[in-house]
Amino acid sequence: MSNYETREHDVLVVGAGGAGLRAAIEAASKGLRVALVCKSLLGKAHTVMAEGGIAAAMATVDSRDGWQTHFRDTMIGGKYLNNWRMAQLHAQEAPECVTELERWGAVFDRTHDGKILQRAFGGHTYKRLCHVGDRTGLELIRTLQDKGVHSGIDVYMECTISKLLKDEDRIAGAFGYFREDGRYILFRAKAVVLATGGVGKAFLVTSNSWEYTADGHALAYDAGADLIDMEFVQFHPTGMVAPTGVRGILVTEAVRGEGGILRNSLGERFMWKYLPEALKNDYAADEAEAKLWVEDTLSGKLRTDHRRPPELSTRDNVARAIYQEVKAGRGSPSGGVFLDISYQPADRVKKKLPSMYHQFKDLADVDITKVPMEVGPTMHYIMGGIRVDADTAESRVPGLFAAGECSGGMHGANRLGGNSLSDLIVFGRRAGRGAATYASNLGTLPRISDAEVNDAIDELEAPLKRSEGPNPYHVQKKMYEITGECFSIFREEGDLTKGLRLMEELKEEIKRVRGPGGKAYNPGWHLCRDLRNLAIAAEAIGRSALSRRESRGAHSRLDYTETDEKLGHENTSIFRGPDGSMHLEKTPLPEMPAELKEILKKKEVAHA
Repeated sequence: MSNYETREHDVLVVGAGGAGLRAAIEAASKGLRVALVCKSLLGKAHTVMAEGGIAAAMATVDSRDGWQTHFRDTMIGGKYLNNWRMAQLHAQEAPECVTELERWGAVFDRTHDGKILQRAFGGHTYKRLCHVGDRTGLELIRTLQDKGVHSGIDVYMECTISKLLKDEDRIAGAFGYFREDGRYILFRAKAVVLATGGVGKAFLVTSNSWEYTADGHALAYDAGADLIDMEFVQFHPTGMVAPTGVRGILVTEAVRGEGGILRNSLGERFMWKYLPEALKNDYAADEAEAKLWVEDTLSGKLRTDHRRPPELSTRDNVARAIYQEVKAGRGSPSGGVFLDISYQPADRVKKKLPSMYHQFKDLADVDITKVPMEVGPTMHYIMGGIRVDADTAESRVPGLFAAGECSGGMHGANRLGGNSLSDLIVFGRRAGRGAATYASNLGTLPRISDAEVNDAIDELEAPLKRSEGPNPYHVQKKMYEITGECFSIFREEGDLTKGLRLMEELKEEIKRVRGPGGKAYNPGWHLCRDLRNLAIAAEAIGRSALSRRESRGAHSRLDYTETDEKLGHENTSIFRGPDGSMHLEKTPLPEMPAELKEILKKKEVAHA
């Protein structure tokens, strides 16, 4: 068949957020032909939603910080289920990557003596987040996009990749279509980097935008890669809860990092009740002690005689606390709790949190300098993703690399705020470098058979040709009901089993969905494809959650409420079996070197 165009490149990067842009820049710097495919417009990436900052142990505000403490915080936040090598590389290389961004033109907020300003965030021992007000992700994308365009990268916008193609066991390219009119395109490439983000649209209430339909997870799964840690879904504690049309939109953790206070409908500052016993010494013991921390924040002075407030506990803990307060009848009128920063000077709030001020003013007609915000948990991030090698970011499929949220291992059972942006640039760079090395050593382009391309076309066109079948939007609504009721913040065996049974029925409906009309401007047709990807992610979440009989990090079981130390040495791995069905196995964590184990044992660590 010849009804598609063909483009040839050394490296194909799928996804144009922070990880994809950084990977493409790195591969192009090696003199290779690089293509960057984005599902939406260039610059319209979910990276812009990471508003609070980039976590990097720059030690510009607190000289006690260093990579060892950042590594320790990341491992503790991930409940020690992280790939230790990824956490180590991330902590060591994040400062260098931030400096690189600055060299490329990123404009960060500054201390009085001209250094990059850093703010506090949940789970971080010291003030560690380099930021640009509360628009840090936007600045990162602006910087990388400008650098990428000037690096000679070929960009294909509003293009969806539907299938990865292989030459025997190795990657040979990808097939996709342009969303505007359905034109097909075949990319021949020596290496492919997936940087497609997360799976948020598998849930009704999510901070994620429409692009987050598990594309990378599903593409890799279908190509033979395995997914790990899919049970760990992070519900950000603070999303907007009203009005209904904006429910789930992110309220950055920077609000709490700048001194925002959480209260229930009784006016109680409730987070003290939910602090884990083992970590209580890390947080203020009462209101008076927490007030000292706020004074520190307002004055900009470095204080060492008090602990951070309970609102800066890890995201999983804060999300569960809010959920429990609402369930106990102590929620706000719109079904959340109150987040208050109105006690601070209005000018400071507008300066430090400009996006949040305008977001609430424009979308909810709420002035956060005068009244509290109403917030509640929203599906925000998935720690699980494609299993990759820490150093090269390559999956077990030769020539297939991954970085960013669609890859797994870095964050373990729970991601700390701010670690997402540094993850993108550290492992985006490593993925680009790994793909470039692989492509340079490969020689000629791998072969792609006509039959494989024809199969990809037939799969895409099947919903258009059906005379009858389920409406994809009705099927999507059923998926939301399953994930919301069975795979959400709190889980138990009965619900998980029920959810998986319903997912089997839903998968059969997805095979028969119909997207009537032509390929041009047909969102129903796009959804037919997205549903298949989201079903893979949802099933992987359910199966992984059912298999983990404990509560750890972002995975909370009502029937197994305690953490089982015996289960802290293995990942849950999902892969596609020869029969096409989903299989699960437990795989041991890699052995951590003795010197890193010593870092984890110490409360205070010396920094090289």
